[in-house]
Amino acid sequence: MNVLAVTASRKNADRHIVVVGAGPGGLTAAMILAHRGFRVTVVERAGRVGGRSACLQAGPYAFDTGPTFLHQKFTLEEMFQEAGRNLDEELDLVQLDPMTRLKWGETSIDTTSDSGRMAAEIERVFPGESEGFGRFMADHEEKIRLLIPCLRCSYSNLRDLFRKRLLSAFPYVATKESVFSLLGNYFRDERLRLAFTFQSKYLGMSPWKCPALFSILAFLEYRFGIHHVQGGVSRISEKMAEIAEQEGAEIRLNSCVQEVLSQGWETSGVLLESGEIIKADAVVLNADYGYAVTQLLNGHNMSEDKVRRKGFSCSTFMLYLGLDTLYEDEPHHQILFADDYRRNVNEIQEERTVSEDMSIYVRNSSVTDPLVAPEGHSNLYILVPTINTRHHVDWSGKRSAYRDKVLDRVEARTGMKDLRRHIVEERIITPQDWRDDGSIFMGATFNLKHTLNQLLYLRPHNRYGKFRNLYLTGGGTHPGSGLPTIYESARISSNLICEQFGSVYEPVDLTTPLLAEKP
Repeated sequence: MNVLAVTASRKNADRHIVVVGAGPGGLTAAMILAHRGFRVTVVERAGRVGGRSACLQAGPYAFDTGPTFLHQKFTLEEMFQEAGRNLDEELDLVQLDPMTRLKWGETSIDTTSDSGRMAAEIERVFPGESEGFGRFMADHEEKIRLLIPCLRCSYSNLRDLFRKRLLSAFPYVATKESVFSLLGNYFRDERLRLAFTFQSKYLGMSPWKCPALFSILAFLEYRFGIHHVQGGVSRISEKMAEIAEQEGAEIRLNSCVQEVLSQGWETSGVLLESGEIIKADAVVLNADYGYAVTQLLNGHNMSEDKVRRKGFSCSTFMLYLGLDTLYEDEPHHQILFADDYRRNVNEIQEERTVSEDMSIYVRNSSVTDPLVAPEGHSNLYILVPTINTRHHVDWSGKRSAYRDKVLDRVEARTGMKDLRRHIVEERIITPQDWRDDGSIFMGATFNLKHTLNQLLYLRPHNRYGKFRNLYLTGGGTHPGSGLPTIYESARISSNLICEQFGSVYEPVDLTTPLLAEKP
């Protein structure tokens, strides 16, 4: 740490920052701000850290509640360096190769970040289409170089839209083309297009509606790969909490915030449900966006009707299964596409019909990770994208029958033909559970949609509204949902806090040199 940083750190020590929520965004902010010398207190309603990325324990089986793998490893490496740490020394990450098996009935393809092998696999399954893959990857090298810097900046002021870097990337941002239609420039077969557009589910959106700029998600996977964290993605949050505490932060679990206190348009701290008041010079709000702005801001709450008019993502129906066997021949990740995928996606986007012809994501992480289940056993994570709770569905009456339909499809379309008889532990989370138990607005697990009217300046700002010292982090603010962008939102908010109190930090940048390397 240089002399200027040491001076800033001493000055920061006089400032108290309260972080509401120990999810990935809140913990990233806590880790960075504590390292920069601020006095940091994290208050978390649950009994463990992680939020939607927490560990779910079912007997001897450990599951990730939400995200199941890491893409853009370099973004997380930057966050750990911001806290003076080396990611690979703190966590055991394994690059997955193959990445995911994609299945359409009897047709399947195994994806990889090895471009030569990926081209060969495309040619094997979809003859004549590998040339399009080469063009897709070449075209997106330039696209990602222009877009990544735009996602690292705050857009709290209208003038931020006129930065040179955004103007250079504007043709990619402002296009009305969808991810799916863009992929038509590269691939003829609709199934192959889906192999490069299903990543839009990370945003909770339809590939037919998702803005074309998000084709970068597939590119990033095929260019840099995806990683599994041994022990589960939840280990990232647990490690961040550990580092934050080593840097002097206090993390208080089972501490539910009743409201963010304010005087005029300034926050003064938080009131806990216990009646305790914690004063603060700034507050970082890492609660779910819709829940936070309708429930926690006291006299400044937005009405639920107003928030509901925004576009929200889909929800998910979750099965967490502890098995007394290990399916060693099944891949770590696989996606079983619906027979009529477009209809399935449309039903989800229209938010009224629970699809009977569903798409299913299955993670069989025990083939890679010995830490999440007893020896000879495994844990199986099953996710079904489905409608949020905007329109009422009685999931309490539907969950059992829907669970059976999901298992029927998994047994019929994978090598796990006898799955049911091996289940020894089981947990289910429905959209209703996400909403009621997780305090997730409308059960929308991927937060606000990423439509053009909810991006950059038009997305909730990292510095919230007219409050001088209230900051947002998480999927409901800029840059958006998905772990790398949530981490980035925390760094943006941390930098804004430092600017507020007279310190300026240049972000660690591993991305620029990495993108300069030839694939």
